[in-house]
Amino acid sequence: MSGFTSFEKKLVLLLCVAQFVNVLDFMMVMPLGPDFARGLQVSLSSLGLIGGSYTFAAGIAAVIGSSFLDRFCRKKALTWSLVGLSFATCLGGFAVGLPSLIAARVIAGIFGGPATSIGIAMLADVIPVQRRGRAMGVVMGAFSLASIFGVPAGLELARLWDWRLPFWAVGAVAFILASAIWTLLPPMTGHLNKGTGSVGTASQKIGEGYRALFKRPEVSVSLIMIAVASFGVFIMVPNLAAYYIENLGFPRDSLGQLYFIGGLITFFSMRFAGTWVDRKSAFWVCAIATLPLMWALVEGFIFNPVRVSVYALFVVFMVSTSTRRVALNALASRVPDAKNRARFLSLQSASQHLASSVGAFFSSALLSTGTTGKLVGMDLLGVYAVVVAFSVPGLIAYVEKRVRRAERLAALDAPSAPLPFS
Repeated sequence: MSGFTSFEKKLVLLLCVAQFVNVLDFMMVMPLGPDFARGLQVSLSSLGLIGGSYTFAAGIAAVIGSSFLDRFCRKKALTWSLVGLSFATCLGGFAVGLPSLIAARVIAGIFGGPATSIGIAMLADVIPVQRRGRAMGVVMGAFSLASIFGVPAGLELARLWDWRLPFWAVGAVAFILASAIWTLLPPMTGHLNKGTGSVGTASQKIGEGYRALFKRPEVSVSLIMIAVASFGVFIMVPNLAAYYIENLGFPRDSLGQLYFIGGLITFFSMRFAGTWVDRKSAFWVCAIATLPLMWALVEGFIFNPVRVSVYALFVVFMVSTSTRRVALNALASRVPDAKNRARFLSLQSASQHLASSVGAFFSSALLSTGTTGKLVGMDLLGVYAVVVAFSVPGLIAYVEKRVRRAERLAALDAPSAPLPFS
């Protein structure tokens, strides 16, 4: 990470690990679906309910957190979010049926939802906009690392021992990370208004903060943009592993290898995506990445029989969706001002998670399990995903135009500079 200060490198590394744990906690559940579906006697078409319960709780927690997270030290907020996530993830390993597993995932979502927005707020507080795309690419690269190392390891633990063990392992890692963040990072309170008193006191009423934030139309449109993209992806994601295994005949023993290869390629592609966002534009990157995404959806789910390998479909799907995610998050980080950043990013997290939960519940309602164990209705889900994917570039173009205009006006008053971290 040339061009970054030593503190920036340490911060980006810790946030990357935090994102890795948070993403893995959420991401490993879906590939493990066929395993705990058998262990808990759960229908494959109900897997969307399990994924949706997490994202719904994360969205609600993010909405509530947006009211007060900007009033606290970022380090403390992130540490306690990870401690709660650790407890809830371990709790999932003790589930005895669908209701208890959903309850554990709801608790995990309550803590996991705010953790993401807090981490991105910390990054945006410290990293100047000229390098933020690259930093965002590194942190968001944790999505790929979770696929390369985390998900395959979890799948192997479940195959060799029991599906409960991955939950306990991730919970332990989350607790260790919380301890590291508490020990290695200084207090991060530079976003707080001077003269607000002690950390944790409000300088203005919650309602006034929301009114100030939503005076700019790009705020609302950026939240819609995130929601639309998340819905389009998440009507597919909870069902991928079950679809590949049951419908396409992909071997369960090779599922870890599939995620390893897809995650490895995606890791490098996301690094390039961050650089492209800095050099070109978020719209340009998103528009280009949408083309292969639409191909993967049409070829993998709408055409029958599927004419290409599962490896090709999965890699293209992961690369294109993660590239779009880098562009969306890098652009969204430029929308709010510093004092409302955690508030906005919490709303962004809420928008993402609630839209994802709607997508998961929608897929669960639309799908059914056939007499042979195959998922019925995946072709129709593919059609919906294509339509939604096509609408995202237009939204990102509008937001980017408004953000650039606001940045030009702000530059006339004072040059931009990163906030002090303490």
